[in-house]
Amino acid sequence: MSMELLKYPIGKFEQPKTISKEILSKWITTISSFPTRLKNELIHLNDEQLDTPYRPDGWTIRQVIHHCADSHMNSLIRLKLALTEDRPTVKPYFEERWAELADSKHMPIEPSIKMIEGIHERWSILLNNLTEEQLGRIFIHPEHGKTFRVDENIGVYAWHCDHHLAHITETKKRNNWN
Repeated sequence: MSMELLKYPIGKFEQPKTISKEILSKWITTISSFPTRLKNELIHLNDEQLDTPYRPDGWTIRQVIHHCADSHMNSLIRLKLALTEDRPTVKPYFEERWAELADSKHMPIEPSIKMIEGIHERWSILLNNLTEEQLGRIFIHPEHGKTFRVDENIGVYAWHCDHHLAHITETKKRNNWN
């Protein structure tokens, strides 16, 4: 299997030219359902399996789970900033460094699962109640050197959910853990 496929098992995010209500609804459903889908994939994994990298020189499944809690927490904050401030500049963070901290490398996954459940519950309420004006609000991401619209970012994070879930499901398949 190629390194590119191991890194991006569902491919890279491709933004549609037009974000229809149907696409937006699908993305919101993907984000809303992520905690349940994630927990279903983790039910029978032991610590040795959780400490297995999804690719050579990649994060372990444990780090991926903690990363999702960190990343989705940041995304919820960025959404709230975009909804309450005029063109806010968001603070980037070094996700690869966060993944090397003790809480990401060694801690049980249950606290991050609880965080993901709470974050996604709150996130879903906001996403399902956005107005057209709110969907078009933007934030500035200095690391990427561009602005992001709220509706675009919903797509990025729907992809992010499926991207990291695929890291777990593909690792399970390759190792016959199903």
